[in-house]
Amino acid sequence: MTESMPEFVPELTPDEAGTDLVVVTGVSGGGRSTVARALENVGFYVVDNLPQALMLDMAQLAFEAGGAARRTAMVLDVRSRAFSTDLAGAVRALKERGFSPRVVFVDADDEVLIRRFESVRRSHPLQGDGRLADGIAAERKLLEEAREQSDVIIDTSHLNVNQLRRRVEELFGGEDARRLRITVLSFGFKYGLPPDADYVMDARFLPNPFWVPELREHTGLEEGVSSYVLGQEGAHDFVGTYASLIAATAPGFEREGKRYLTVAVGCTGGKHRSVAIAEELTAQLRDIRLSAHSSHRDLGRE
Repeated sequence: MTESMPEFVPELTPDEAGTDLVVVTGVSGGGRSTVARALENVGFYVVDNLPQALMLDMAQLAFEAGGAARRTAMVLDVRSRAFSTDLAGAVRALKERGFSPRVVFVDADDEVLIRRFESVRRSHPLQGDGRLADGIAAERKLLEEAREQSDVIIDTSHLNVNQLRRRVEELFGGEDARRLRITVLSFGFKYGLPPDADYVMDARFLPNPFWVPELREHTGLEEGVSSYVLGQEGAHDFVGTYASLIAATAPGFEREGKRYLTVAVGCTGGKHRSVAIAEELTAQLRDIRLSAHSSHRDLGRE
């Protein structure tokens, strides 16, 4: 009797085996520690202050360990002596080994960073004998390419700790990591454009509920304001047109490896029209089975 040959099992690549890597970097004071804790909350094994030179070794260890370690987040800190500006090269090396890392850049406005450092009476790690602003400027220069190469930018200027945690959990929760995830972000033009917007929708062509006394103190999350906004001529066509545009482009973005899409919806103050439109657009995108969630940057600022 001839001995049967063992069944051949092809070796899986890290990506095929479900290894999920997230690389977190960004400015000091931007909220990297909060992002790291939030990633732990959704099941990631987090390695903080990892020298960039060890990224590939860490990824390989995570792959070989299997189990929970296959969801690993690596937090890079500019203060690490092994940090280099070639994050793009490190990510490329990971991809050549079969990994598909997602790069998150945490940012905030300079004035916000200064207030945060002053509130805890800390100097900036790159400040030296200069001013806080000098350290922030030096770090921005060092991280310029890393920001440009990131998959998602999280601007924490107007987010508290709980809001930032929820944003991370929405982005990296239990859904398929390879799906395009869409954030529909309402904002107020008077507070500036969101820096991470891929599409910008301008809802200021609609009548402003601010000028309706019984609606002024309410928000676009409430039925009265939402019905008023969506009941205006052109509102439903406006939302439907953008929903169709996003649906038409989403498959192409996924084929090109883009994992996060931010659709910013603006009105004057980010309280009424943009909030109502963002909620309706999110609902329509979910109806066509796209992964979408809403976020309201400036709600509560007025």
